[in-house]
Amino acid sequence: MRESCFTSPCIQSRESSQIVPSSGPFDDTEGEFLPDSKQLSLNDTIPQTLVGGVPVSRTTLDEALSHAPRLIAADGGADTALAFDLVPDLVIGDLDSISAAAREAFSDRLCHLAEQDSTDFAKALRTCPASLTIGVGFIGARVDHFLANLTEIARNGANCILLGDDDCLCVCLDDMQLDLEAGTRVSLWPLGPVTGTSTGLRWPIDGIAMSPTTRVGTSNEALGPVTLTLSGGPMVLILPATALTVLLKSLDSAPRPRASAPL
Repeated sequence: MRESCFTSPCIQSRESSQIVPSSGPFDDTEGEFLPDSKQLSLNDTIPQTLVGGVPVSRTTLDEALSHAPRLIAADGGADTALAFDLVPDLVIGDLDSISAAAREAFSDRLCHLAEQDSTDFAKALRTCPASLTIGVGFIGARVDHFLANLTEIARNGANCILLGDDDCLCVCLDDMQLDLEAGTRVSLWPLGPVTGTSTGLRWPIDGIAMSPTTRVGTSNEALGPVTLTLSGGPMVLILPATALTVLLKSLDSAPRPRASAPL
């Protein structure tokens, strides 16, 4: 029997919340990606793991669930849950990637959003707000989807980390303190013009104007604990997957910014 990693008291009603109305095209009369009235009735204070369709190890998924126990599947991520004998609270997306077996197994928790102007990751992130989202199964495979997901994290302003077998990443806060060990790989990838200062990096970023088309900060190295103070942005911080706990602690210690303006 499949085992649910999180029961569903956070859902007000299985009957009322298992199906969400289509959000329609983005240029419809509602003028929004998804109005608040169409968000699901989930407790947004509960950390959640959002699983996508990119292959990922059970070890990585279990690590995410240890920090964010509610499991949400984005479309084909339902097949990952099924393969690992886990039951997601919800399966969200346009449902064009889910297998017949997973569709049948999770038929009572399918949330179909038919629009094709955003990824399934974006659909799930905006539909299920949470105090923390760890996205597993979104790094690798489709590069275009991965880049769109970075944009969605920056635009949404959610407290969200993408975790893979090798890397973890987030959009930086303006000020971050990272209790990293010496030798840890630290990469900074700007999504827009960014300046800042740092301590604890082998190659400091002070005085460097960074942007996607000029200077980026890949493959830097921590000399020990690192601090970052940034202006502009957004900036993506990429660390080894083994630094997930350090990253979570850093994000938890600082207030979240508001969602970014359109990139």
